[in-house]
Order: sequence, then C-alpha cells, then structure tokens
Amino acid sequence: MRIKRIYLVRHAQSEFNEKGLFQGRLDSDLTPLGFVQARMVANFLKGKNIQAILSSPQRRAYKTALTISDVLDLPVEIDERLREMSFGNLEGKRFLDLASQERDLIKAWLENPVKSPLPTQESMILFEERVKSFLEDITAREEETVVVVAHGGTLHALVCLAIGISLEKMWWVHMDNTGVSLLEHDGGSFRLRFLNKLCHLNH
Repeated sequence: MRIKRIYLVRHAQSEFNEKGLFQGRLDSDLTPLGFVQARMVANFLKGKNIQAILSSPQRRAYKTALTISDVLDLPVEIDERLREMSFGNLEGKRFLDLASQERDLIKAWLENPVKSPLPTQESMILFEERVKSFLEDITAREEETVVVVAHGGTLHALVCLAIGISLEKMWWVHMDNTGVSLLEHDGGSFRLRFLNKLCHLNH
C-alpha cells in the first residue's frame, strides 16, 4: 500500500511571536532564535526522503522554508492557500491584553471559532474551503513525502480536516514554533502519526 507522508511544520519564532502579538495576515521576520530553530528543524527533516517543500508566502513561514530548502537542497513552492487566517482588526495587538480587555470574546472564540468568530476575522467558511482545497491537492501529488511550512491556524485546520474534526475545535490543537506533525494518507483516509514534535530543539 502506498503511503503519502505530509510533514507539517509551524514557522520558527517571529519578531511578533516574541512580542506576544496577534499576527494573522500581518508579517514580521524571524528572530535570531527563530533562525536557529529553523536550522534545527531542517536538520531533523534530513534523511526522511523529503521530495517537495511547500510554504505560505508570508515571511515568517517562507524564511523557515528557505532554511529547510538550504539543508535539503530542494526548491520551495509557494502556495497562497497556506496563508494564516486573518484575525481582522485585532491583528497587531498583544494577545494577553486582548485576553484581559476582551475576555468573553476571546474565551468564546478559543472555545468555538465557528460559532463565536472574531468581529472582523476571515470567514470560517472561506477559510475552510481554501484549506480543504490545499489538502485535496496535496494528496493528489506524485511525491510520497512532502513538507508543508505554514502557521498555527492554517496547520490546525489541516489536521482537523484531515482526521475529521470540526473546525469548531481547531484551537484545541496546539503547535509551537517549528513543532513538527506528521499526517499519513493511505489513499483513502488520513492518520495523524504525531503532533507538535519538538525533540529537535533539545539538541
């Protein structure tokens, strides 16, 4: 049986991550620590027969993907569908401040972003459609082992849609900077082999 392996990598630490800011469609470069993390996750992926690297066009993901590209000697393919969810007018604000000032709003959104979306965020219907479209296309590719470098929200949605969990629960999934998760597809269904592996950061 032919098994397709899809390694999901959340981008390395960005400047906005370091400041605790809601990023979404905003962008920032990697921090010095982020560049180190990117190199460490790239080394983790060596020897895994990776045949393609796909990345969000946003700088924090693309710079992470470029580091992986350098180590694995593979080109990076940009896919617009891997952009992070837009969080609307809350982008650029400190998450801890929002959790305090807009406690009920943030709590309800984290519990169920479908039923309690942020006031001006990207439509959950459109978000699901673009992530599902990417998932369908990647399973149809010829390569057996690929790396996808993207963002927390986008990757959470990919995992949920792959294994049949509603996006109502997408914030129940957690991925740290350069956390690696592995989806396997046997031609019929997906299996989540592991989630948010961080052992590479201990070396």
